[in-house]
This record gives sequence, structure tokens and C-alpha cells, in this order.
Amino acid sequence: MDYKDYYKILGVNKKASQAEIKKAYRKLAMKYHPDKNQGDAKAEEKFKEISEANEVLGNPDKRSKYDQLGANWKHYEKNGAYANQGFGHGQYGGYYQSAGDGIDLDDILGGSGFSDFFKTFFGAGYGGGEQQARQKRSIRGKDYKTRLDLTMLEAYRGTERMLNIDGNTIKVKVGKGVKDGQRLRVKGKGGSGTTGGQSGDLYIMINILPDPRFKRKKNDLFTTVETDLYTAVLGGKLSVETLKGPVNITVPAGTQNGKTFRLKNMGMPDYSHAIVDGDLFIKVYIKIPEKLKPEEKVLFEKLRDNN
Repeated sequence: MDYKDYYKILGVNKKASQAEIKKAYRKLAMKYHPDKNQGDAKAEEKFKEISEANEVLGNPDKRSKYDQLGANWKHYEKNGAYANQGFGHGQYGGYYQSAGDGIDLDDILGGSGFSDFFKTFFGAGYGGGEQQARQKRSIRGKDYKTRLDLTMLEAYRGTERMLNIDGNTIKVKVGKGVKDGQRLRVKGKGGSGTTGGQSGDLYIMINILPDPRFKRKKNDLFTTVETDLYTAVLGGKLSVETLKGPVNITVPAGTQNGKTFRLKNMGMPDYSHAIVDGDLFIKVYIKIPEKLKPEEKVLFEKLRDNN
């Protein structure tokens, strides 16, 4: 069994200050957060590791107890302490003399979220019958999953919804720029735990409804508009719908059919960076008149003949 080195997981040394540990955790948590790594099992596992490491090292008292454990773990592994025998029975008496009172793993990891390292190493019976019974009685609540349908405009502006989950009304705030298929986590809003166990979490799968006006690629939006032949030939202004409302763009004289215009920062907001926006790309199609008045036909024939 490999020792779980929390310092290595966070990329800090054992003399790191609490501020350095906090900074390292935040940097890694942002990088590996499940909301940024949809469907990436490795990133999710990494996020669990760094969260567990921060749970221990981020608390001075828990960190001190972990350091004491780390200095002695090889001795107890060699003597078979992890093989479902556990510490705290007195048969490896040097433990209590070197570390003081037995370490309460509920205290170290907050009562839940034990890694395989701790589960295997300390085994059943750790801390005595009362500790073991308490761990068996306390069960974390189930995680809930639900789907939330949003319009493109709601995803653009951000929104709030009231959800009925297991008979409870929960207010959910969705930030600007949320993506289709993105998973949001609401901590502690899942099933209730039993006998002091923590509540589960609520996971919300975002479903962006199709919008007839816009197609989205990452944070960029794409749309098409029609313009009349005269504006395309002579130039002029063209009104375009955006998620911010209608805007006018300038169509240069001689604009060709299918030309694409770009409106910077008129796309979707970036969910993780509020100051970053995508762009809006507008493809122009020229509408050819189907029925010409006699005088218009004459003018077109003259133009043709002159060319």
C-alpha cells in the first residue's frame, strides 16, 4: 500500500505556511474542478485528492496529527497494524506514547470522505468499539441528479430557478455563460444523512434549448441575416438581432453574398471568467428580387448592357 503524501499532492513542502497551502489548494482546485472538466474521470479523482489533502493540511490541528501519523506509519504497516487490526488497541504500545492520545480520524477528515489509504491503514476497530460503532451508524445521504432546461437568453444573462427536490424548494442561481451539458453542484442539497451523517449533494445537468436565431460554438455565436440587393450593391445600414438587443452594422458597398461580419464581445459570457465574452459572427445573404417593376427591369437591363 502506498502512503498518501498530502504535501506532494498539493505541491508544497512540509514547512509550508497555512497561507501557502491555501494558495496551492485554490490553484489546483480551479484547474481540476469537475465543472471545468466534464466527463474527465482523472480530473475528478485529482480534485478529490487535493480536496482531501486540503481538508487535512488546511487545518493546523489536523495537520499536526497527520504529521505525527506520517512519521510512524511504516512501523505500524510492518507490524501489520493496517490489516483490519487498527491502532489504539495497545498491542503496538509505542503509538500512544509517541503520539499522545489516539488520533480520531473523524476529526482529521471531518467525519466523511475517507480515502482508501485511511480506510485500509486504520482498518475496522480503529479507536475502539465506540468509534467503530459511530462510523457504522453515520451514513452520508444520497446524491441527487436533475436536469434544468434553459433558453439561450437565460444562459446568456444568468438566471435563478426554484427547484422542488425531495419535497423541498431550493433556490438555484445559474451564472452567466453556462454551457449545454455542464454539471452544477449544489452542496448539501441531496438526500439527508442518517445518524449525524452529512447530506448528499444535488447535481444539476444544464440543457440549453435550441434557439432559432443563434448557434453556439464554445462562447462564440453564429447567426444569419438577409439584406436587399440595393444595400449590398450600394452599401448601407443593416439591423441585426443580438442577445443584447438589436444593433446596426454597416454594410460596405459591393458586399458579396455570404460575407461574414464579426461583432467583438457580442457572444456568450465565459462562465468561469466574467470579464471575458465570445464574439458574434453574422453571415449576410443577399435577397434577390423575384418580381421587378417594368421600370426596374429597364434599369437592370441598362446596367447589364453597360457591363
